[in-house]
Amino acid sequence: MVSSEYDLKTGSPRPSWQEYFMKITAEIASRSTCRRRRCGAVIVKDERILSTGYNGVPSGLAHCLERGCLREDKGIESGQRHELCRGLHAEQNALLQAALYGVKIKDSVIYSTHKPCSLCSKMIINSGIKKIYYREGYPDELAEELISEANIEAVCLTDSGL
Repeated sequence: MVSSEYDLKTGSPRPSWQEYFMKITAEIASRSTCRRRRCGAVIVKDERILSTGYNGVPSGLAHCLERGCLREDKGIESGQRHELCRGLHAEQNALLQAALYGVKIKDSVIYSTHKPCSLCSKMIINSGIKKIYYREGYPDELAEELISEANIEAVCLTDSGL
């Protein structure tokens, strides 16, 4: 546990902010309708949640859990051919929800269950998000290059012991 704060009622250690928000991404991911990978994202500023998202098809369309997975049917590997998917990534949905409800996310932080792909990385860069926390990697070298070139700090919380 990273934090040294304790809950006064139980005496249990309180989670650090990073641990707290990463736990929330896991809960958000439980709503995913993707057959291949459950992902969740939360956009945060000043330790306050601004927006959340999980991976799945656009609102009102048949879920991949019901209809099947286009990527599985075509044998597409993870990290390849993102355009051949009916769904949106968790980070995309979090960004879109912020836009839909007029929530300003410039200078915020995004927590995600997985390191963003190149498509999500480009959107994160243009949205003004300044830092990315993630738990698991994602096989996309271009995403690494884009995030690095944009000087956005990307922190794997698994490596930090969380």
